[in-house]
Amino acid sequence: MKIVILDGFAANPGDLSWAGLERFGQVSCYPRTAPDQVLARSLDADVLLTNKTVLNRGDIESLPQLKMIGVLATGYNIVDIAAAKERGIPVCNVPAYSTDSVAQLIFSFILQYANHVYEHTRSVQKGEWAGSLDFSYMVAPQTELAGKTVGFVGFGHVAQKAADIAAAFGMHVIANSRSMKGQECRQNFHWVSLDELCAQSDFISLNCPLTPQTQGLVNRDFLAKMKSTAMLINTSRGPVIVEQDLADALNHGVIAAAAVDVLSTEPPKADNPLLSARNIYFTPHVGWATKEARIRLLRITEKNLEAFSKGAPQNVVNQ
Repeated sequence: MKIVILDGFAANPGDLSWAGLERFGQVSCYPRTAPDQVLARSLDADVLLTNKTVLNRGDIESLPQLKMIGVLATGYNIVDIAAAKERGIPVCNVPAYSTDSVAQLIFSFILQYANHVYEHTRSVQKGEWAGSLDFSYMVAPQTELAGKTVGFVGFGHVAQKAADIAAAFGMHVIANSRSMKGQECRQNFHWVSLDELCAQSDFISLNCPLTPQTQGLVNRDFLAKMKSTAMLINTSRGPVIVEQDLADALNHGVIAAAAVDVLSTEPPKADNPLLSARNIYFTPHVGWATKEARIRLLRITEKNLEAFSKGAPQNVVNQ
């Protein structure tokens, strides 16, 4: 069996090993693959592994040898799963490998906004503490999280883990999801409508998948319903937000701040309006990328391949 990894660099920039895949066959790993290189690199592959390299209908229909597609991620919108299903090709993702890591990033954003660690560090490094008349000063407000409300749009594994962290800080948790069921064991937790979530939340965390229903969900109307003191956090998918609307809301004080790990186009275009917006924090899609999470990613990918080799593929998203 020939296994081709189309874009292995992000998941494994050199600090991990692909050796666990080699027991299933010959492995070829490319750090990155451009769209016009996909077919040439994939023609004799039995298994394709991709993280963000797009596999469209044309690609899938042009690869007669292909028997399985593995996504080195949880989200699988980069693969035409319908085209794969028509060919009888299972598409297997890696669910829940980065739950702890992404929840941690959500609270990194929240804590940065609450305590402004970066701004105070820069102030001290510029000599402002050494030159201060007082033993203590603030360059930005300090906020206590206890008693504040965090609202989750989508309440899957990551949101639930982040809600556990919020509870440890003494925060109130509200959420909106497709099912709006369960979670009765949680204290200080309520299911609410989206309008109620916007109106009540001091922090809103977007944790919903990208679907036709969620694309552009956070638009001018959504933002206008938020508190003017609230922060918006996106660790889900960039297109959930209408980026020009968010930039306008930040620049005009409709909301207080935002933090994003994802954008509509990655890497972003130079004219993305969020890059010059006020009061926004960025990380370059790293919520999933702790070493611990990437080790889990590779181990689950190995298990996906093992299950496929035994004729019982697992984590199939196009059944």
